[in-house]
Order: sequence, then structure tokens, then C-alpha cells
Amino acid sequence: MAIISGVNIPDKDRLEFALTKIHGIGSTTSKKLVQEVGLAENPRVRDLTEEDMARIRSAIDRSGLAIEGDLRRETQMNIRRLTDIQSYRGIRHRKRLPARGQRTKTNARTQRGRRQTVAGKKKTAAR
Repeated sequence: MAIISGVNIPDKDRLEFALTKIHGIGSTTSKKLVQEVGLAENPRVRDLTEEDMARIRSAIDRSGLAIEGDLRRETQMNIRRLTDIQSYRGIRHRKRLPARGQRTKTNARTQRGRRQTVAGKKKTAAR
């Protein structure tokens, strides 16, 4: 397995798809990086030479993108800032609810957790 930015890149995948395994690099950015390096036929990672891998690493460094740890840290700091100033989005993050206006009455199970049964009213017998 090749290692780029501290991430193990799968050998069997094509380079454009394998670069998307790095947090902060999506499909568009990976296509641009592959073109910048000059690998037009989009080879599999196992077919790359060490020189190609070095060129890819330097292209990622030159791009100035926030990736992996830096990007995760920046995202966490933004969320922490929102919770500290007690904005609406920060409160939603603190309560672990959707922060972007999604409905929560029927959906948002991944955020709200498993369903909890609430006991209903007991029916009284007619006299």
C-alpha cells in the first residue's frame, strides 16, 4: 500500500479514485491532481513508480489544500466556536441534532439515536 499524507492508499484502485480516500480530496480535486502530475491514462496505484508517487505528494503539498488532520482540526474548531457563542447551529451541534434545517419529527434517526417506546394511555373499560 502506498502512503500519501499519512493515509494508506489501496493498491488495486485507479489513482483518481484512490486519492479520494484522503480526507479533503474529492473526485474533482483528484482529477485535477492527476492531470497536473501528467498521468493521463489514470493508472492503478500498484503500477506507479516511486518517482510518480513523489510527484503526487509534491502536487498535493503545492496545492495548498487543507487535508487530513489540519482539515479535521479546522472543522472541530469551527464547531467549537459555534457552540461557544451559543448560536443556533452551535446549540444544534451540542444537542446532537441536525444543524441545517432538516426535519426531525420522522427522520434524523442517526442523529437522535434508536427509537424509544413511550407508554400510551391505558384504555378504561366502559361501564
